[in-house]
Amino acid sequence: MTDIREPTTDAGSGEPLRALIIDDEPLAIERMQIICAKIPQLRVIGTASDGAAALRLIDALAPDLLLLDMTMPELDGLAVARSLAKKTHRPAIVFVTAHEHFAVEAFDLEAVDYVLKPVTPERLGRAIERVEARREVEAVRSESTWLSELWVPHRSELLRIEVSQVSRIDAERDYVRLHVGDRSYLLLQTIAGLEQRLDPAQFIRIHRSTILRRDCIRGLRHDGLGVWSIELDDGEALRIGRTYMAKVKAMAGR
Repeated sequence: MTDIREPTTDAGSGEPLRALIIDDEPLAIERMQIICAKIPQLRVIGTASDGAAALRLIDALAPDLLLLDMTMPELDGLAVARSLAKKTHRPAIVFVTAHEHFAVEAFDLEAVDYVLKPVTPERLGRAIERVEARREVEAVRSESTWLSELWVPHRSELLRIEVSQVSRIDAERDYVRLHVGDRSYLLLQTIAGLEQRLDPAQFIRIHRSTILRRDCIRGLRHDGLGVWSIELDDGEALRIGRTYMAKVKAMAGR
């Protein structure tokens, strides 16, 4: 069953979150609608009983929030979230499920929260508070040209990392690995996409797979035959890709 209501114009500050409920159990949808009606910060604009219908509604209504069941036949909640992962503008996701063991996958997909059934108004209320807090952070971030922080999944939670703490970023297929001190974290993001959001005064890409924070660079080294490397403060040397050589030399005033 799919219930479609007309989309509204852009919500101003203080407007309720426009939410979609996605679950393959009609009674679960009905229960969630009742709970949502008790939360002033929410306005349910539609429901869907399968993943394919959910994706159509998301495209049509541009919701702020998905209350997304994890286990559904064919296209499940994780598949829906993955299909949205590379969109520039995507709704916040709160997974709602009877299963505990999908939490890691959920946070890898940058879900705001992971709520276990049976859902209570109090628990969903806390999840909505987290969504609103994330929304405020992203609103502040959008006012600035460059990223100042990143939220990364770690075990069963999300960690906030200041961009200034990241010394190196390595590409790993559709992920990037952020190096922060002696630890590293995986983030679902392409290195090209992340590079566009980083301040070039602080970061420089030296290879198709590597971005460095500039103040971690100790110097450049010519290895012969036109090959150059960057030396880091810890003594490690990283080869500079030919495509990025001119940019690196310009950084050094060459």
